[in-house]
Amino acid sequence: MVSTTMDTKGKPINQTVALSTAQSQTQTRSQALIDIRKVTKSYFSGGIETQVLFGIDLLVPQGDFLAVMGQSGSGKSTLMNIFGCLDQATSGTYRLNGLDTLTLSRSELATIRNRTIGFVFQSFNLIKRMSVAENVALPLIYAGVSRDKAYKKALVELERVGLKEYAKRLPNQLSGGQQQRVAIARALVADPPLILADEPTGNLDTQTSVEIMRSLQQLNVERGITILLVTHEPDIAAYSKRLVRLKDGHVLYDGPAVEGLQQLAQSHEAHAQAALSSDMSQDQSGALL
Repeated sequence: MVSTTMDTKGKPINQTVALSTAQSQTQTRSQALIDIRKVTKSYFSGGIETQVLFGIDLLVPQGDFLAVMGQSGSGKSTLMNIFGCLDQATSGTYRLNGLDTLTLSRSELATIRNRTIGFVFQSFNLIKRMSVAENVALPLIYAGVSRDKAYKKALVELERVGLKEYAKRLPNQLSGGQQQRVAIARALVADPPLILADEPTGNLDTQTSVEIMRSLQQLNVERGITILLVTHEPDIAAYSKRLVRLKDGHVLYDGPAVEGLQQLAQSHEAHAQAALSSDMSQDQSGALL
């Protein structure tokens, strides 16, 4: 005879645990800024389907700092475009700040991008004919804020990144690092809860890259802004809290950045040793011949 342990409410213990787990998962999902479930993405050309993403599941809570890594063709840029509502998944669901993005119109997606997401690109994407302050104020002007209020808010964000004194200069009168800090100020001007940074240090030297990544870290820690970073550089990903590695459209790793980068380094070392052993074997075979 099998006895069942009951809890104080008369429910079997295993049932209580299952209910508690389900409630915890539901609560976690309801609090998530980004909730992606079983997302796929395919492109169609001439009747031929090319699938790029295969059943991606990711939950990103508010305040996370997530780096996405992967080789060319891994699907990281496609995933970033979906994160940024610049493209839509072929199937699955993507909820951003509680909204199901797959049900939104183009104009609604544009509103979401303007109010919820700040973008930082590798190439800065500053408008050359506009001053630094005008570039920073642009998202607010698009949102219908008066030019005077937008300009004042732009100055506040420029001061936070240490560039208020350059407000009236044109972008080409600034260094690459300064232009990227202007781009960060522009991304922050509408007070979005999320920043998407696509290879933000790709055009910068090592020292400037360190300064930019420290700025992003500071925003994450001090202002609680969620940051999603796409990079192929392990030393840049090391500034994040969490690492997601993609391979051929699948999630290969999702966990703490430190552990993930250690695994990646070990994998590269193993491949290098295998390649060296193969070369030595070929050399020895050639010598015998």
